[in-house]
Amino acid sequence: MVGRIIETEACVAEGVDWLCATEPRFAEAVALTGPLPLRRRPDGFAQLLSAIVSQQVSVASARAIWARLEAAGMTTPDAIRATDEAGLRALGLSRQKAGYALALAEAGIDFEALRTAPTDEVVSTLVAVKGIGIWTAEIYAMFSLGRADVFAPGDLALQEAARLLFGLEARPKERELRRMAEAWSPWRSVAARALWAYYHVAKQREGIV
Repeated sequence: MVGRIIETEACVAEGVDWLCATEPRFAEAVALTGPLPLRRRPDGFAQLLSAIVSQQVSVASARAIWARLEAAGMTTPDAIRATDEAGLRALGLSRQKAGYALALAEAGIDFEALRTAPTDEVVSTLVAVKGIGIWTAEIYAMFSLGRADVFAPGDLALQEAARLLFGLEARPKERELRRMAEAWSPWRSVAARALWAYYHVAKQREGIV
């Protein structure tokens, strides 16, 4: 089941209203953050490659590396396949991520089919590619496919934001945060937007590219 798709700011606002009525702490967060961003992105190879670039690096580093890849025209499967690991490393990718980029280029993912696939199937299809973990797959489903009921509990900024907003003694682990987020269904991706926005206010830095 695909479920609700977030297409506009009005969709996000609807999710915010539901969350604030369901969990008062989200009302507190949104009072500080203001309206939440849409954050919809295109789907396809380039967006997934960008998500790989963003893994385990700062937002600033991810943006800088992606800018170099774009400038070199390295954002399509054909371009990636036409180069090698050394060429990708020269643009700022680690050896490991260069390998992941090449694996993605060879994977032959049917991105159009993912648009109508159930979210669980989207995640399982993507994580079958070397270098794509659950976090990357969930971020893709959330922002590139617009799925309204996806969360990414492995995200450190979401974990820290949840710790602060809910007054937890320690940052929740992925399994614990996934369990917490069940209460925010069917608008878990809006809950994620709220937590990232809250993280930005609380920490004065971006939590997501």
